[in-house]
Amino acid sequence: MPISIIIGAQWGDEGKGRVVDWLASSADIVARYAGGDNAGHTIALDGEVYKLHLLPSGVLHDQVVSVMGNGMVINPVNLVREIKALRNMGIAISPRNLIISSRAHIITPAHIALDSAKESALGAAKIGTTLRGIGPAYLDKSGRAGIRTGDMLLDVEVFAERLIRAIEAANAVLRQQGGEALDARAAAMSYLEAAEFLRGFIQDASIYLHKALNNGARVVCEGAQGTLLDIDHGSYPFVTSSSPTAGGALTGLGVGPLTVDRVLGVAKAFSTRVGGGPMPTELAGEVANRLRGSGDNFWDEFGTTTGRPRRCGWLDGVMLRYATMINGFSELMLTKLDILSGFDELKLATAYEIDGVRSEHPPVTNAQLERATAIYETLPGWTEDISSCRTFAALPAAARQYIQRIAALCEAPINMVSVGPERDQLVRR
Repeated sequence: MPISIIIGAQWGDEGKGRVVDWLASSADIVARYAGGDNAGHTIALDGEVYKLHLLPSGVLHDQVVSVMGNGMVINPVNLVREIKALRNMGIAISPRNLIISSRAHIITPAHIALDSAKESALGAAKIGTTLRGIGPAYLDKSGRAGIRTGDMLLDVEVFAERLIRAIEAANAVLRQQGGEALDARAAAMSYLEAAEFLRGFIQDASIYLHKALNNGARVVCEGAQGTLLDIDHGSYPFVTSSSPTAGGALTGLGVGPLTVDRVLGVAKAFSTRVGGGPMPTELAGEVANRLRGSGDNFWDEFGTTTGRPRRCGWLDGVMLRYATMINGFSELMLTKLDILSGFDELKLATAYEIDGVRSEHPPVTNAQLERATAIYETLPGWTEDISSCRTFAALPAAARQYIQRIAALCEAPINMVSVGPERDQLVRR
């Protein structure tokens, strides 16, 4: 069967884009199935750094057709800006190699304003969203009040009126919240220009994928965010508004489960999180700063989309094992193993203690998770620079032991490990 699904196994930012980029070399299609420009995938190639927010990571491969699925929410203006920026960097993007699902939903200026107003109103209890309008767009989708990308194929006046009505409806809510209303007609104008640019890219992506699969195409499905931010299975309400899990890939693209032969979970060799919500292995001080980096390098732990410093901690094996169960990973991949070089010892959380009781699974409520104390195993560290390793045998014995312990804990094989930011800095079993 021809579909591989790539899933973030933590709180996002695991390095999925680089994994998709690697797998795209032998794929025909890379299809993104969820999220919007709240995602940030960074790929280093031949000394150039590409930062993608909406476009699938397959756009860097000449033979790949990139698909933006119906499960996405898309800001048309930002998508046009991203396409033009990549073209200026020498990446060819046209309707021949990029398809936008006509069933994906549009993020409007009203959604962005509502997102910001809601976060401001929450104060200290804010979720920590990227303020890109993602949540309000999905809310309109589920409330059957959204505008879809297929609507950009309508007569320009009809599309404009739909936009204006949506913005004016949001203005009433903004005024109630003490916010500033938008100029509906002015806000709609930039979207009309984007719609004209994007018309040729839009079609029914599910039908395209169905035909391609029947013709033997190999498809890589790319998600955004991570399992622990899933709206059903994450630490609700500190979650995203979509399903960045294996199930979300199927509904977000309109494909069936029997077409899937690989579900690859991507996890960092340690834990990071952006925004609010409990994180039992979170660290402060010297170790956290060492894991995070200074921010001078794109490889450091600062959000691609927001620039916010990420919260860092030891690898949470409890959460990783849970993510493996939720998604049914056929294998795991570890990224950023090179960051752990130089530690005398490493810690791996294998259970929690909650109110004096040991648990090997995440608790039901956030209140319990906030009280959870991580129970660690201590493993030996290594001092060697592993950035030039390309085989498991070349890794230090302690690094191999660390990898093997994680695989055993999650009951999933680890066949790939990244040891640096470049495309070729990959250890394969």
